[in-house]
Amino acid sequence: MTGIIVVFPRLENARGIRNLLVRSGFSVHAVCTTGAQAISSLEDLNDGIVISGYKLADMMYLELSECMPEGFTLLLLATRQHLSECDVRGGIECLPMPLKAHELVETVHMLIRQCERARKKRRESPREKSPEEMELIARAKAFLMEKKSMTEMQAHKYLQKCSMDSGRSIAESAQMVLVMYTKTEGSAEKDV
Repeated sequence: MTGIIVVFPRLENARGIRNLLVRSGFSVHAVCTTGAQAISSLEDLNDGIVISGYKLADMMYLELSECMPEGFTLLLLATRQHLSECDVRGGIECLPMPLKAHELVETVHMLIRQCERARKKRRESPREKSPEEMELIARAKAFLMEKKSMTEMQAHKYLQKCSMDSGRSIAESAQMVLVMYTKTEGSAEKDV
């Protein structure tokens, strides 16, 4: 689920935006009055939308945007005059004030769809394995090749199958194979 955080210097403005979004079927994660509160609220989320005013008590919209982790979009609500002066970089969308409710709702729907597409793309792209994970997989393959007389391809397919069956990463499956090996080797030595 895409998280939404509303941050305005006046709490009643932030609550008004939140209430409008909730009535429109959105779930709002947090309502804040400072940029620091908003940034702190982002820690609970993987991605989402921060709806902010132009100037907060502790920072400007641009500082807030620069502090936001990847995967978050800032929706800036400001007067047309402020918007004309804004430095709108990537990751910042704008809506003019006074606000039209249907424009806010449509824009939030659009931003949520963008977040969902980006999340899907991140999930589908293969994650790079760390050198430690690569070494762990190589050790598990070597063990399977030596102790179980498998070829490298068979050992790799075995680790993949263990990974898919358990819902763990291939590195975690490799670690499990090695842990099981050390336990069985240790108990075999005690029996002697």
